[in-house]
Amino acid sequence: MKDFLTRTHGRGRMDWTDWLSYAYLALGLFTMFAPVLWLVMSSFKSEAAISQFPPTFLPYTQKSVQVAGYDKPLPLFMTRDDKGEVRPMAQVRRIGIMATMVDPADPEQQVRVNINDRTPINELQFALSNYTEIFGKFSFGLYLWNSVFITVVATLLTLLINSMAAFALSKYKFHGQKAVFLLIIATLMIPPTIILVPVFLVINTVGLLNSLWGVIF
Repeated sequence: MKDFLTRTHGRGRMDWTDWLSYAYLALGLFTMFAPVLWLVMSSFKSEAAISQFPPTFLPYTQKSVQVAGYDKPLPLFMTRDDKGEVRPMAQVRRIGIMATMVDPADPEQQVRVNINDRTPINELQFALSNYTEIFGKFSFGLYLWNSVFITVVATLLTLLINSMAAFALSKYKFHGQKAVFLLIIATLMIPPTIILVPVFLVINTVGLLNSLWGVIF
């Protein structure tokens, strides 16, 4: 197995075709798993981080600070004044391209700053509440059990029925064998949306509506 995985086109060294093959495989691996990684990292973002533009891969959240005289925490920005001095300031409000900022250490004096002269101060913060709130707001255990039960039972029934049909078609010779095989292939080519209404009527007639067995069958 090791020799098979490490074999090369060149004799004793990597050929340009080997590098090309590995580059192609790496590109395919990145193409398949990059959306999955992005989805996982997005699940740890807050609502503000998800709506942020341009989006970031890591769950960065803008820092906020509680300023005296204000009920809610104010977002922090690194601002540059006319003298070129850079300092952190909190935004009180924004109108157009001008924002009203205050120094958290001296909130009495307000300064108007162009939004192009400031950058948000972000910090890496994982919103674990996205997962913990699932168990409090929803019956997540029941949903998980339904998914696992449907998946396992449907897979076992599919393997059982298909393996018996495959064994009969491969081991036994009988009249009409090819016709049966073509019939099975033809039924697999029918789009599920075409038989959606008949399947619903059958499930409703046999009394399996609104049940897990109705979803399986």
